[in-house]
Amino acid sequence: MKFTTLFITCLRALVRNPMRAALTVLGIVIGIAAVVAISEIGEGSKKQIAASFSSLGANVINIFGASVSTSGVSSGMGGRASLYPTDADAIMRECTATVKLASPYVRASGQIIVGNENWSPNSIKGGNEHYLDIEGWTVQKGRAFTKKQVDEAARVCLIGNTIAEKFFGDKSPVGQDVRIKDVVFTIIGVLATKGADAMGNDQDDCLILPWTSIRTRLMGASGSAVISKGGAANSTQTISANSTFSTSAVNFYPGCDLQPFTNAPHPLRTRTVDSLLVQIKDGVSAQAAMDEMTTVLRRQHMLEPGVLDDFEMRDRAQFSKMMTSTSENMSRLLVAVAMISLVVGGVGIMNIMMVSVTERTREIGLRMAVGARPRDIMYQFLLESVLLCLIGGLIGLAVGHGASQFVSSQNGWPVETSPAAMGLAVTVAAAIGIVFGWYPAWKASRMDPIDALRHE
Repeated sequence: MKFTTLFITCLRALVRNPMRAALTVLGIVIGIAAVVAISEIGEGSKKQIAASFSSLGANVINIFGASVSTSGVSSGMGGRASLYPTDADAIMRECTATVKLASPYVRASGQIIVGNENWSPNSIKGGNEHYLDIEGWTVQKGRAFTKKQVDEAARVCLIGNTIAEKFFGDKSPVGQDVRIKDVVFTIIGVLATKGADAMGNDQDDCLILPWTSIRTRLMGASGSAVISKGGAANSTQTISANSTFSTSAVNFYPGCDLQPFTNAPHPLRTRTVDSLLVQIKDGVSAQAAMDEMTTVLRRQHMLEPGVLDDFEMRDRAQFSKMMTSTSENMSRLLVAVAMISLVVGGVGIMNIMMVSVTERTREIGLRMAVGARPRDIMYQFLLESVLLCLIGGLIGLAVGHGASQFVSSQNGWPVETSPAAMGLAVTVAAAIGIVFGWYPAWKASRMDPIDALRHE
């Protein structure tokens, strides 16, 4: 038989019992719809996780102080204050092959006040002039702080969109003052919107300051410091929250004649930072960068061979990969559960085709009697099975895509349409038709024409 004739014959056989055909393909429709919907929702979640971690800064390595144990109780990572701003300078200077940017990082907490309104932001954090680039922040209005402002612990800050909308609405916040712990800072820029991070925290509810401003003006780091007079005589001066001073290019124990600034108090070397943020270059292995930075930091901290590191490093990409892997594993699990309904649908296809072969025994015998070969009979029933599954697969595609869009609109879940997943679903449907339709088709092709014609 020609394929066209065979195809028309199969369609007529299916249309002959439309209700039975519809109920037969229902299992395939449910299975394919479940697979498509779960795949689209899972792919959307994976893209959202990737975007969320990308907004935290690409190729970033966090360096923390090591843990410290007191009376057998470990403080955990970051318990030891062992990192200094000079460590970031050393990394930038000596790890040129792997490191792109580095910044000290400090955090603070407190209430901010603008006029007669107050607010407790999600975070108050600080870094140097490279901090925004490392974290992937862009300035929407105004400008970022400069190296000079970092060196002088200038009373300037950048605010996120959440704070800008809270206090200023449609007015521009640039140039306005905000009070943090009784210290007045001038807003010089508004950060572009980032949204929530992977943990659901609002990244736009933040203030970013020079790290020196946080340490000396907000963290109670004021105190006496040596002032160079350019000669043998030194004097001390109390650093207050409103003082202006420089913190750059300071030796650990500078002499009077080596002071790089005159009449400028310098913070003591014992002032540490919470952590360091390092952005590695594109195409560079995170492990290679960490190995190089470990060598530099051990030399900076004068650690003898055999002495444990007094710092720890964490690659943000590791956590991103873990979260993405978890999302993928959950999606695979749900798809595997949905595949069970496809198997059930395939069993239903086989059952109906067996019934169809029994009902059409005389038809099979008559066709064989007028010259139909066994393979023609087999192809006919096999094509009927495949057509049933393909129809169910196409309907399932539409239902699954509609279901994912509905869930997205109702719950705000991200979805990502995958043509590859749709093509795979149709292929799987056709494969089910072949696998579960083969035995009934083979049984029909093995009938004896005489016995088939005698069948009542």
